[in-house]
Amino acid sequence: MKDKTTIIPIASGKGGVGKSVFAASLSIALARMGYSTIAVDLDLGGSNLYTCLGIPNKYPGIGDFLKARTVDFHELIVQTSVPNLKFIPGDGRTPFMANLSYDQRIKLIKEIKKIKARYVILDLGAGTVFNTLNFFGLSHNGMMVTTFEPMSVMNCIMFLRNFMLRILSSAVRNDNDMLKMLIRSFKTPQDKQPVTINSLMEMIKKHDPKLAEKSKTICKRYRPRMIFNMGDHPDELRMLSKLDATIKKGISIEADYFGLIFYDDKVRRSTKNREIFLNKYPNSIAARMMAAIASKVSNMRDRPMEN
Repeated sequence: MKDKTTIIPIASGKGGVGKSVFAASLSIALARMGYSTIAVDLDLGGSNLYTCLGIPNKYPGIGDFLKARTVDFHELIVQTSVPNLKFIPGDGRTPFMANLSYDQRIKLIKEIKKIKARYVILDLGAGTVFNTLNFFGLSHNGMMVTTFEPMSVMNCIMFLRNFMLRILSSAVRNDNDMLKMLIRSFKTPQDKQPVTINSLMEMIKKHDPKLAEKSKTICKRYRPRMIFNMGDHPDELRMLSKLDATIKKGISIEADYFGLIFYDDKVRRSTKNREIFLNKYPNSIAARMMAAIASKVSNMRDRPMEN
């Protein structure tokens, strides 16, 4: 366990839910616990994790590595002011990085898997572009940050649905006929019921029972961890039973309801002033709840990923 690297992708269905602040705070909290940690800004096209870590935007980043090709990946690593915590910038000095090519995406994923640290925290872009879905798939236990607002929860569900459709497509990619059938199914007219993972599994089963069993096994490995941010009251958690039923029925996966963080105006204040939140307000309610989530992470055994 001492030498094992745990990759933690952090995503959100929409912007404005505090994803980057959470990613920075989780990285800092794990580093303070003595774990070697590297935070990677993968919100390409809108990188701003450096502001949450108190780092000036003057270093080359992933954009320079992939497009300008002026640096090697390991040369991107920047030491932060927090012991045990390093940082890899996103866009760096290269604009227009939101849309990576397939080759660029594969190249970046290979480099991320080579990172030597106990924890690698990936701050992903909001939404469901292929880049984000693929990066989220680097772990079986990626984190989803959402608020309790209905639109945020709906976007979170949509993200997980699209992610599992992406995983399912990957599982059957060697069967060209089945892959074409899946792609046709994705294009469901708006006046019809949206496809579910269960209905697609039935389709695969009729085509090839063994492939269906393999696909089901692959999908079951994924168990996202839900983080509810900016909560007002514990009573808001009463909606979890309905959310859980929706995720199980429509997406056919199990989710872990991993953490709750209360709304704290000190978070907004620290980001406005470009301060490191956990440094400035270590005893605030949000800081204590984020630290508790980090402690929970350190006590978990993540499911191993295949190379």
